[in-house]
Amino acid sequence: MSPRILYGFHAVMVRLKTAPASVLEIHLDPERRDARMRQFTERVREANVKLVHSPGAQLDQWAGTSRHQGVLARVQPLAPRHSLDDVLDDVSGAPLVLALDGVTDPHNLGACLRVADGAGAHAVIAPKDHAVGLNATVAKVASGAAETMPYLMVTNLARALTEMKERDIQVVGASDDATQTLYDLDLRGPVALVLGAEGSGLRQLTRKTCDTLVRIPMAGAVESLNVSVAAAVCLYEALRQRSR
Repeated sequence: MSPRILYGFHAVMVRLKTAPASVLEIHLDPERRDARMRQFTERVREANVKLVHSPGAQLDQWAGTSRHQGVLARVQPLAPRHSLDDVLDDVSGAPLVLALDGVTDPHNLGACLRVADGAGAHAVIAPKDHAVGLNATVAKVASGAAETMPYLMVTNLARALTEMKERDIQVVGASDDATQTLYDLDLRGPVALVLGAEGSGLRQLTRKTCDTLVRIPMAGAVESLNVSVAAAVCLYEALRQRSR
């Protein structure tokens, strides 16, 4: 497999910590000389990874954005993620899964992975169609969570949800027109939280596959939340209930 690009302090540092042998070389902007860059450079040298000074314009071109913080790495792709069955088989306690239906924006996916990692979810799943894959933008926004949170792209999302139901995992979909709210539901047991893209929401088949639908109460003028914000609300409500 061809090397891929990671950029930003968090994304590159997590790869250095979790799979240093996969880091081929790290490029740094020599114009950035602040304390954070000095500390990062020291960490790279301790890891004995090839260090290259490259001008910011070159990093802009490789990253496809100027938001790389002066840090970019060429890395070998990691081994493919386990299957959903493998992930669930390894869970001790009640599984917590985030399913994304139709989320195609890499910034939203990156934020969802970061939230899922923070809330202690065991996996994020999405259909191979109607979804964005892992790329450098996702990794940057995820701030390292793209390296630690299993992101599994399934051929058929409705079938994957059905298979989770056969494992006694409650499948809960978020919908603005649901009669009960998120806070009416017991989320302490095995649960998969299913969110659709902002605007279009859940596809019809996905909606029908859910055991129940809930809504996030909206007390202001706006009608809905960004999908990554909705994911944070749902996942942290599950975490709150499980921590009681």
